[in-house]
Amino acid sequence: MTTNLELSIQFFLQLAFILGVCRLVGIVARRFGQPQVIAEMAAGVVMGPSVFGALLPGLQGLLFPKASMAIIYAVSQMGLAFYMFLVGLEFDTDLIRKRLRSAASVSAAGIILPFSLGCALALLMAGSSGKFFSQGVAGWQAALFLGAAMSITAFPMLARIIHECRLTGTPLGALALTAGSIDDAASWCIFAVVLASFNGGANIAIMAIGGGALYALFTPLVLKRLLAKLEPLAERNQGLTRHMFPGVLILLMLCAWFTDRIGIHAVFGAFILGLAMPRGLFARELHRRIEPITTSLLAPLYFVYSGLNTRIGLVDSPGMWALAGAVLLAACLGKGAGCWMAARMNGETPRDSLAIGTLMNARGLMELIILNIGLERGIITPVLFAIMVIMALVTTLMAAPVFELVYRRQRRTDHSGGDLINAPEPVLAALNLARR
Repeated sequence: MTTNLELSIQFFLQLAFILGVCRLVGIVARRFGQPQVIAEMAAGVVMGPSVFGALLPGLQGLLFPKASMAIIYAVSQMGLAFYMFLVGLEFDTDLIRKRLRSAASVSAAGIILPFSLGCALALLMAGSSGKFFSQGVAGWQAALFLGAAMSITAFPMLARIIHECRLTGTPLGALALTAGSIDDAASWCIFAVVLASFNGGANIAIMAIGGGALYALFTPLVLKRLLAKLEPLAERNQGLTRHMFPGVLILLMLCAWFTDRIGIHAVFGAFILGLAMPRGLFARELHRRIEPITTSLLAPLYFVYSGLNTRIGLVDSPGMWALAGAVLLAACLGKGAGCWMAARMNGETPRDSLAIGTLMNARGLMELIILNIGLERGIITPVLFAIMVIMALVTTLMAAPVFELVYRRQRRTDHSGGDLINAPEPVLAALNLARR
């Protein structure tokens, strides 16, 4: 039996291996126009049973014993909380006020269309006698679950792509992040209803929806005013005092714990707290201290964790691959095309509308969180889990190159006499993503 001491020693070796593979895959990914975040997601699949485990099962099992996964998961959750806090810290809420109507419309389209398509697919699959959904799962439960899973946006992935493309402070980045956060919050609330139906009560749904609304109101309306006193104090001390940084870390952990405890997810607690932090020297100093260790060490663990638990080999017949293709098509039509149309109908430029649809179409690991919970709770079978993982991987892999292509095409139009529609410097930097 593996002891805690042995697991802790093993963790350092795992961490070195994970970071090394992520960097190697990142070198290859950049040649294909993919940012480092996509490389980390792909590296997780490579290190898991689908590739490493299939080629060298003994070595893979020795390096990643099942008992060690709990440690990787716990540290990855902390890294994700830090990362989403940084995203909120950089988020400019003033930018979105000018596009509130567009954000609401894009968010609604990003929920309604994929949710409807997901429900339709679920009802078709629910009659397959336990092949995709477990025995005892009612049709409406299957529909709600798959609808929520299809509606989810890769909020952490979306945030990191926007961050790596240097779009965090632009109207486009703010619009995409806001619409993505609303989508994910709504999807988690729908998912909470599904879980409540399995537990025979409404407590989970009430906690998720009521607690989430309470937190979303309390943090910007009350807590933000209290935190505002920290900025003048930081200015007087020309930086953070020795109590400020530990205090922020304690508050961050409490906020992440609360939203995770009520069933929404820790990322929203961290993100909303970041929004509430006072801007200026205080925010810059927090970012300077947290960002390097988060993006280089902690965040990659989150994107790798789910890959280590993915078994793509379960999709092993032409019929299963055809179904996977149908799920992928429905996902792209519902999310990508739906958000694109909503953005255009609200006056967004063709370039920005395509970019928003592309970014919103990525599912990433938020999708995998829902799928893992659904598998653990006995809602879906491993076969449907594998199909949905493939959809999540493909839609996420599509995001960066299609996004880059949208701006490259617009740049060619500009060189031929068209108008670049006031492209900001961060957008021009995104055009060179593949060459960085």
